[in-house]
Amino acid sequence: MKLWKSRPAAPMMIVRATFDGPSRIIIRGVRVVAVLLAAGEGRRVGGPKALLRMGGVTFVEACLQALDRPGVAARVVVTGHEAERVAAAAPAAAGVSVVRNQNYREGMLSSVLRGLEAAEVLQADALLLHPVDHPQVETDTVDRVLAALQSGARIAVPSHDGRRGHPGGFARTAWDALRAAPPDEGARAVLRAHPDWIVHVPGGPGSVRGVNTPDDLLKLP
Repeated sequence: MKLWKSRPAAPMMIVRATFDGPSRIIIRGVRVVAVLLAAGEGRRVGGPKALLRMGGVTFVEACLQALDRPGVAARVVVTGHEAERVAAAAPAAAGVSVVRNQNYREGMLSSVLRGLEAAEVLQADALLLHPVDHPQVETDTVDRVLAALQSGARIAVPSHDGRRGHPGGFARTAWDALRAAPPDEGARAVLRAHPDWIVHVPGGPGSVRGVNTPDDLLKLP
């Protein structure tokens, strides 16, 4: 499950941020809501990917931990298939909420739009979109996307080894384009139509390392 194909990235733009310690970026000023897309059926792996495990925790837990960063005001889990089980796996922590996408069979864009609704309610200025099948995303990658949004990017995407990764950051000025995207393409269509909106930031290998098959699962630590 990917928001967009890992196409070659455009030349990278370096954004400025404030660092506290060797790798922790402090982001202030833009209210960002992180939306974890966890509604899929996971047919190729036998069930919801949100409930797969890595290092003793579920994918939904691992992703929520990675998204728990300075500058993330709230985290929203979008469920769909086996919604109750996925919701039960999400930790009961401050700033974490769960919403249900009743239309998840219509494709990932339906979950993106459900996440947008939640972000609106939470008065977000921008949102991070992250698919639950990328549980190895590094916190440094998340921080750099946040820094790009703080610096005024309309869309911020991490890139690793010439490939686009996750999470993607979308400022409020890009939300109408997401809402108008074709259901069969979703966020990919927005990136293709508006390359001038995109700021690419350095991403770690986990940003492009999705789990789509049983073989992918066997490669996890």
